[in-house]
Amino acid sequence: MTRIALIHALSHSVAPINAAFERDWPEAVRMNLLDDSLSADLARSGRGLDAAMHARFQQLAQYAVDTGAEGILFTCSAFGPCIEAVARRHAGMPVLKPNEAMVVEAAQGQGRLGLIATFAATLVSMPPEFPAGTALEPVLAEGALDALNAGDTQRHDALIAAQAVALRERGCTRIALAQFSMARARAACEEASGLPILTTVDSAVRALRLRTNQAAR
Repeated sequence: MTRIALIHALSHSVAPINAAFERDWPEAVRMNLLDDSLSADLARSGRGLDAAMHARFQQLAQYAVDTGAEGILFTCSAFGPCIEAVARRHAGMPVLKPNEAMVVEAAQGQGRLGLIATFAATLVSMPPEFPAGTALEPVLAEGALDALNAGDTQRHDALIAAQAVALRERGCTRIALAQFSMARARAACEEASGLPILTTVDSAVRALRLRTNQAAR
């Protein structure tokens, strides 16, 4: 059985990705590594993705490799360059950023894409990952992450859905939810906006399964 390491910077990302694996790739053996200080330290330091943050990601990845992981999926989208550095170091195995599979799918679509995040740093790191020329409208759902942290999932989903409606009114024809922790708001966004909603969770599992199988051949 294939062993997959899931490395999380937010506790809210754990349940959505594990649910997707249970549904779409149940035979994979999952290990979950959570360092919920990563996002807090990034937001607090003001130094961005510095050498110390890169070193932390390398250490987390090496721990996963040492336990026998055959693939690594990072589930927080604010750390793209750190994850890319891990992928270069472990070039012989699949190492995925949480959003890269969704970015590929989104780039194949038509019309202006609304990108909603609840963590401000995500809107700095993620837009450059889209192909040049992608019509992108990024927006922060302010207060949604605080609501989720407080256990108010209804307010979390409603704040994200309100941004989906606003993006539709600004001409977007589809919406992407930038973070794994936001996957739970998909239905609310669809109902409120009437637009197609892309999430990172399902596409990430599909891509990781495909790449892991290819690497095993």
